[in-house]
Amino acid sequence: MKHHLVIAVMSLVCACCSVVAQNSQTTPAKEIPPDVPDAIQAPSGQDVILFAHAKGAQVYTCLAGADGKFAWVLKAPDAPLYGRSNKVIGQHSAGPSWKLKDSSEVTGKVDASVNSLDPDSVPWLRLTAVSHSGKGTLENVTTIQRVHTHGGQPPADGCDASHKGDESRSSYTADYYFYAPAAK
Repeated sequence: MKHHLVIAVMSLVCACCSVVAQNSQTTPAKEIPPDVPDAIQAPSGQDVILFAHAKGAQVYTCLAGADGKFAWVLKAPDAPLYGRSNKVIGQHSAGPSWKLKDSSEVTGKVDASVNSLDPDSVPWLRLTAVSHSGKGTLENVTTIQRVHTHGGQPPADGCDASHKGDESRSSYTADYYFYAPAAK
């Protein structure tokens, strides 16, 4: 009798362990916010709901400024967004905006900036969401951070009257963290 009881208890324990193992594999790990300077910290009361890695280009146009001097001006980013599984989950483009394959989209406006740790790279940013479209992951995003940038600066030269309107693509990578109000 004891032998049957021990086997029954062991079977129950194994079944419980199996359920716990399955749940830990299907429940995504909570995203940890990046370590960033205070100037671009996300506001309190927000959690990271999505991480995306961009690998593409910052597109610049050669334009004359109000002073008549020519300079490379950012036209738009153009970069696929990759999730933690290294699969494309969306696109980063003009706005700046981020659109995911689930059809949700957010457009942001820069509200804080700090220099990248790499002087040849575009700055790290904090952006505030200004508009949304579609239903999905990004529909409640309020804050976006761009960090860990590599590259993306405009060319150092080659922009003058003879190149007015020309475009230049500067390769870059960056990590984006998307925040929404913390679940209560």
